[in-house]
Amino acid sequence: MPHQPHTLAAAQGTFVLHRLPHRPREVLRAWDAADEYVLNTLADLPPPTRLLIVNDTFGALVVAMNQLQPHAFSDSHLSHQATRLNLRNNHLPEPNGRLLASLDPLEGMFDCVVMKVPKTLALLEDQLIRISQHVHAATKFIVAGMIKAMPATVWTLLERLIGPTHTQLAWKKARLIIVTVDNSLKVPANPYPMEYLLENTEYRLSNHANVFSRERLDIGTRFFLEHLPINPNATHIIDLACGNGVVGLIAAKRNPGATLYFVDESFMAVASACTNFRRAFGEKRAASFQLGDGLSDFPPRSADMILCNPPFHQQNTMGDQVALQLFRQAKNVLRIGGELWVVGNRHLNYPLELRRLFGHCELVAGNAKFVILRAVA
Repeated sequence: MPHQPHTLAAAQGTFVLHRLPHRPREVLRAWDAADEYVLNTLADLPPPTRLLIVNDTFGALVVAMNQLQPHAFSDSHLSHQATRLNLRNNHLPEPNGRLLASLDPLEGMFDCVVMKVPKTLALLEDQLIRISQHVHAATKFIVAGMIKAMPATVWTLLERLIGPTHTQLAWKKARLIIVTVDNSLKVPANPYPMEYLLENTEYRLSNHANVFSRERLDIGTRFFLEHLPINPNATHIIDLACGNGVVGLIAAKRNPGATLYFVDESFMAVASACTNFRRAFGEKRAASFQLGDGLSDFPPRSADMILCNPPFHQQNTMGDQVALQLFRQAKNVLRIGGELWVVGNRHLNYPLELRRLFGHCELVAGNAKFVILRAVA
């Protein structure tokens, strides 16, 4: 059954929108009530001259407000791809040079900023610090999100870094925060990227704001590192959903003849992985750092080993859909006899899914909270 689009009807028009990655029988929409709340609110205001949209998950806001030629600022490569897809599907032009990665410099001043609250508060802090230099007292600054994903810290960060806030009444479990820009605030230096010394090594890890486990090594990855394999026959190793790249870095140390491939959909993750690997090994060690929708850009039967600590959410949506897609992609990309190594929480159904895909699943190690699994193509 083909991927199901959904139709957003807003004051700005009617638009057909898709989520990425494509999934058959998709039931989730490519927008939420917070997007609708924003569009309804902006429809009653004079159109801005220079609009910045931040964290537009699948491009719903960019599509609906395309006539304003907005700039879109995001840490998600997948978000940019979904935005391009949805613009094409609605016969709208792509805003050349206006899809900005999270580490791209912002230029000029904006008279309207629309920000969806990101899942990671550190990313919110990083973005607010970057944006604070590009707004003025008359800038309309609107922050939107679903109430369940808006902790009190959101208001604290906004008032510390941008200015006083006024909260609109809730609508369909969504909330809007209107921020008055106060350019007299002393905005601190950006604390990101953060660094820490990887325990029991001499490797110093640099971690941008949206990188998982940016302040210290998390216990799941620590357990995974203890069991990473040595395989002289593995000449092409992929660190899938690489984050800061620590798994691939240790795999490279244990397998000195291998070329490493680091893959993530986060601009900040790929940048962190590249910094960490090059700091450890210099330019001579063969490695590739790639933005992507999992392994979709890798040819079949091209990898000897894939190492993966799968994310269990996409933005604020929890579930195992992302992990299952990565497992399916891994089966296609592994050479015959190639190995997929996975670490995950013990309660997740990864063993069942891997047996279904690969025909078997070996438990390499386990503790009270995590399991390490191995499947061979």
